[in-house]
Amino acid sequence: MNDCPASANVQAPQAAVVIERSYRATVEELWALWATKDGFESWWGPEGFRVEVHALEARQGGALEYDMIADAPEAIAAMRNMGQPLSHATRGVYAEFRPHERLSLVHVIDFVPGQDPYETTIEVAFSQAGEQARMVVTLHPHLDPHWTRMSVMGFTSQLGKLDRRFGWSG
Repeated sequence: MNDCPASANVQAPQAAVVIERSYRATVEELWALWATKDGFESWWGPEGFRVEVHALEARQGGALEYDMIADAPEAIAAMRNMGQPLSHATRGVYAEFRPHERLSLVHVIDFVPGQDPYETTIEVAFSQAGEQARMVVTLHPHLDPHWTRMSVMGFTSQLGKLDRRFGWSG
């Protein structure tokens, strides 16, 4: 017997999405992109967006607070067409922090219409192989598959900034 009401929106479990990149860089260079204000601001946010970091406490349990800001004409137009603000305050915490090896960020997702705030996690593992630094990013799913897809698209877009910087060719 099913105890769920007929009107309940039950989603099938979603898999985490793993994205890997190897760059002609050092692990220390990649680490700084995640663990310093200047590094984070240099690439975070999909194409057409930028961030302004207000707090970045590079340690386990440390806060990460930033504004995600639409700053390209096409991003501004898209946000306006969706009735969304051009800037959104974002907050999270470094749940795991092992310098130059591994980190995880837990973000509070509070912008989904009709949904109470919830958390989602990004895990990153770093390794060095000769002149190549490898970064393996695991994006954990959102509550709704639509927002999981949007998260993956946005993250892939922002990785384009690193791909150009470090010459990744796919």
